[in-house]
Amino acid sequence: MDISASMVSHHAPHNAPCFVDDVFAVLREGVGNDGELTNASLTLFGICTVSDNSAGSVLLKLSNETSRNQRNGLEVLHPTGVLVAEEDNRETLKLTFDLPPSPLLKQSPVLLLAFESPFKGGDLDVTFTSQSLQPNKQSACISGETQYILLTGKASEGTVHQQWRISVETNSPVMKKSLKDLLIGEKTGCKISITLLLLFSGGTRPDTRQTHVSGSSLASSQTFSFLCELKRFLGDVLPQHHPESPPFQLESLPSMPPLSLGLSSSETLLAGLINSSFLTVFSFARWGSISQVHPGQLAMSPALVEEVRQRLGQIGMQIMEVIREKEVGHRATERLERLQEFSALPTMEQAAGQSQYCAFLLLKALQTVAREYELQRGLRATRADTNNPVRGSVCSVRSLTVNLERRLVGPSAANIKNCHGSCAFPLTNANDHVVLLHFHIESGNMNERAPCCVPVAYEPLEVVGLNEHGTYLSMIPDMVAKECGCR
Repeated sequence: MDISASMVSHHAPHNAPCFVDDVFAVLREGVGNDGELTNASLTLFGICTVSDNSAGSVLLKLSNETSRNQRNGLEVLHPTGVLVAEEDNRETLKLTFDLPPSPLLKQSPVLLLAFESPFKGGDLDVTFTSQSLQPNKQSACISGETQYILLTGKASEGTVHQQWRISVETNSPVMKKSLKDLLIGEKTGCKISITLLLLFSGGTRPDTRQTHVSGSSLASSQTFSFLCELKRFLGDVLPQHHPESPPFQLESLPSMPPLSLGLSSSETLLAGLINSSFLTVFSFARWGSISQVHPGQLAMSPALVEEVRQRLGQIGMQIMEVIREKEVGHRATERLERLQEFSALPTMEQAAGQSQYCAFLLLKALQTVAREYELQRGLRATRADTNNPVRGSVCSVRSLTVNLERRLVGPSAANIKNCHGSCAFPLTNANDHVVLLHFHIESGNMNERAPCCVPVAYEPLEVVGLNEHGTYLSMIPDMVAKECGCR
């Protein structure tokens, strides 16, 4: 059959940090308290009805398995060489991709199509047809809330390289363009708008993780899962700011020489960071795979471990109150509980290792969350106080939130504050030069520059950087306005 290729892309596995881990989190959260799929989950995965036994039962099985095993019961293959082509009759799109040789192919796989952006074309009924699918023809109902499509595939008799070809069509010719936009974007020639994953359930297969994953790699995977859970938690619980400014790359700012956070970190450094009140953000490097992540470990003294444990308990209860007060949702509570499990510090044996590392980062993250909500409460109290100069035009610190680069674990925005207001007499936090300048201008010398309301003291921004070599702390000085004055 003749087809005309409208887009060819050797689409590598989605390398955004936490992409695959986020998929597993969505699967894990797909089951409600009653053990059944929620309506939101059905819509999220494009399942038409709750009685759709093909996709619905598969989603329920995957959700239950990830809930029990935290993703350990599932394996993933990344299809490559993806081709989206359009047949000459203009009625059907053809999706073709390659699968690498793997013993996993002897199992029945689940093909997951993940959309990189929300669907904007209204509701769309789509049919997928292929000899590689079981059953050969499967349907999906796509709306603006749909992010994934689940298709069940056939097990292979061998482990050799395979190529799958799937016909994709919609019942409505009018919606053909919407279907095409969904797969390859609104502009022909752009990269495809979906990411493909092949999931394999670990039901009866041998546990290949134990034979192929070393202790260091397993620890790396656990570190990665902790960081991804931390990313999702911060996204849930932090106030959502949407500044109009474009994302700013922190790497472009000069910073102090980075300090390594690891087994050799000094007690003085760690204690200073625990007691620090500065804003902290967590940044991923562009990791290609989980296997490259360096397992984080710390070696704190028993006294410092006990200090971290007590502070985590106190601030954990404080953040739980914030979650309840702000009605953030049960997912934030569940994610905080999982983070606490990752970072649980043993009471009897206080050996160095990963739990100390996770506990330290969790404490820093919760301190950032608490700081943000304390700042919000302070701003509300200031606005409500009729006697406070901030309500008027007097020079003072005001809130200013800017976007940060999107590959951060979090937060994705920072309140760097700014100074606004009048520098009329009596002057705010002024030095002798400004007093004399003000007197000079008031005496009729209008050609001189009037005093301006500007920051006169700053706080640094702490950046915890994570890459394949380890964890590092960088201090970007003079980042957050702390105090204002007339200059």
